Amino acid sequence: MNNKITLALKGAAMGVAEVIPGVSGGTIAFITGIYETLIDSIKAIGPGLLTTFKEDGFAGVWEEVNGSFLVNLVIGMVVGIVVGVFGVTHILETYPVLLWAFFFGLIVASAIYIARQVNKWGLVQIACLIAGIAIAYYITIAAPSEGNTALWFVFLSGMIAISALILPGISGSFILLLMGMYTIIVPTLKEILSGNIDTASLIMIATFAIGCLVGLMTFSRVLSWTFKNYHNATMAALTGFMIGSLNKIWPWRKAVKGLDEEGNIVMIEPGIEVDKILQEINLSPSNFADQVGEPYLLFAVGLMILGFASVFVMERMSKN
Repeated sequence: MNNKITLALKGAAMGVAEVIPGVSGGTIAFITGIYETLIDSIKAIGPGLLTTFKEDGFAGVWEEVNGSFLVNLVIGMVVGIVVGVFGVTHILETYPVLLWAFFFGLIVASAIYIARQVNKWGLVQIACLIAGIAIAYYITIAAPSEGNTALWFVFLSGMIAISALILPGISGSFILLLMGMYTIIVPTLKEILSGNIDTASLIMIATFAIGCLVGLMTFSRVLSWTFKNYHNATMAALTGFMIGSLNKIWPWRKAVKGLDEEGNIVMIEPGIEVDKILQEINLSPSNFADQVGEPYLLFAVGLMILGFASVFVMERMSKN
């Protein structure tokens, strides 16, 4: 029972993280010690399960996909997403600096934690670290592209977004924004959930879902293979992803570009409201106070320290 509760709590933490733009549930999975187990469980889901079902029935399938692990984790994630939507998003809207400060400290500690998993540092590992930093940093500053409703691109966006979802330091929703698909996929899904269903919308969402499924099964196999065959290089690259993503979660930021109600990209100026922020610039706490508002410097630093410490507390709990 304790193991089930622990898994559910880890899933809840992942769910909360997924609600925060720029923070990945993969990060939480990694620092709580379940990342590789999660990747292997996802990897097991595929056509081969049909053979397992024919030979060993449902019990064989359940064992192969680590069913108890996945079910408890998913239950926790659902609870975490609900809590995040109604709780964390309220904090994000009211005290964004404080929330980002906590996550900034958490990501810094996570990068240190992952770097410690590299058993040997050499030229290859350093190159992977630099590549990871460069890729993640570029993602945080890249300009959003125009969306495309062609089904092949919808399928591709599903594959890429779900792959980013399980990478520490990279947010799947932010990848959709960069691809210009956030304002296409999310409103279409909302329309379907609201009961406004038409054939074109159903085909689009079904195509996106298939892309997600294919991407999840494919990328989980790639990650599982790299972990087993190139453990140190993979860990170094993931450390780089974490470091590069810090640009996205710096607490003192000013929004400069966003999406209006019609989905158009607009520059953010006084009096202009946007539905989604696309681009922000980082400021020093003093410049933030001059241009945006109260920087809450002491509280923010305190929460950075708390976020930093929480990673190693979770690590200790995971070992126990």
